[in-house]
Amino acid sequence: MTLFSTFGLFIALSLLIALVLAVIVITPWLRASRLRENPVDNQLLDINIGVFRERLTELQSDKDNGTIDDAHYQNQKIELERQLLDAQREVTPMVAPGIKSRLIIMVWVPVLAALAYFLVGDRTPVFDLWAAEDKVAQVADDLLTGKIDQPPAWAIEDGTQLISAMQTNVYRHADDPDRWMRLSELFLSLEATDSAIEALSRAYRLSPDNEEIATTYAQISFFANKGQLDANSRRVLQDVLAKNPQHEGAQMLMAMGEARGNNFEQAQGWIKRLRKSIAAKPGDHTQALSSLDELSANVTAQEQQASEGIEVTISIDRSLLPLVKAEDVLFVAIRDVKGGPPFAAKRLPISVIKQGEATVSLSDLDAMMPERTLKSARDEKVQLAVIARISHSGTAIAESGDLSGNPVVISVEQNQVNVAINQQVP
Repeated sequence: MTLFSTFGLFIALSLLIALVLAVIVITPWLRASRLRENPVDNQLLDINIGVFRERLTELQSDKDNGTIDDAHYQNQKIELERQLLDAQREVTPMVAPGIKSRLIIMVWVPVLAALAYFLVGDRTPVFDLWAAEDKVAQVADDLLTGKIDQPPAWAIEDGTQLISAMQTNVYRHADDPDRWMRLSELFLSLEATDSAIEALSRAYRLSPDNEEIATTYAQISFFANKGQLDANSRRVLQDVLAKNPQHEGAQMLMAMGEARGNNFEQAQGWIKRLRKSIAAKPGDHTQALSSLDELSANVTAQEQQASEGIEVTISIDRSLLPLVKAEDVLFVAIRDVKGGPPFAAKRLPISVIKQGEATVSLSDLDAMMPERTLKSARDEKVQLAVIARISHSGTAIAESGDLSGNPVVISVEQNQVNVAINQQVP
């Protein structure tokens, strides 16, 4: 199919619809031409006759009830008859339009419809999509159905066309999880992580029992969330493990997520479970087991670092709770009271706050720069302050409307602090 054929089909269908509309508009005129022998509009006369009969019935009823006498009845009846005769004389002849008027309507309706379509808005994206469909639609379908692994060279001369064709193809087959899965791979290759996660979420909703889709969805979400297991990723992994307790990929993600969330005991439990599963399989797994031992040692080191950190308990003033939105982000940081980059900082989803409170641990694991750590600040006796802020936009810089609290100064030896979020940034 060529671009001309697609465009031609569209124009043909548009003209057909416009012509049908034109015929509907002039149908009364066509019918009028068959009534030339009686070109009178009797509609008004029929209405007058109906009114006359109703009024005459009312007069007769008034006479029978004694409301009016016979003389008054006769006078009113004569007056009604006179009015009816006058109305009958004032008939309106129907003027049937000529063939010229009909042709003008039949031509101008399609023309005006076409002009409106092209002039009301910019149709360039539509034409570009048609061009992409005509050129690479079959290639896109072959890629999404796994018939080919790589597109031919001519199909990627304009990458935008292939992407548009693949997206259109997926939306036409919106109930096919495999197409959504392959579309996510395309987005990942383009580093469009958010779009990839959205495509994977659709694939997972369509096929929640597919372990490959589920673990890929959880994995991409895990890394996109900077190594944090959010509630959705955790639920997906738990569903996979409920159906297949020995799934190694899900176990590894759980171990990494628990370690990143400072749940070190749970992380070590997942590592032991994974190690036992691998060791029970036949063959040489020395390298895999060695990697797990290294991961376990790293978790132990992280636990030691976390124990030297500061536990921050954050509370939100009840009057501000209605201002908290589901997509908000919680920022917690420890910095020099004189300013400068934080020694430790965390960016957390607002879901960590339960009933207006949350407890967050900050340590050298949360350092933004390797040389600027909480330990180095304490060794140098730097006066530190803890800040907490709820951001509506998700950016690290405070903006108007964000919720925050006053910085809380802590001593060098202090390991716990309470921070109250009790004001809105003006």
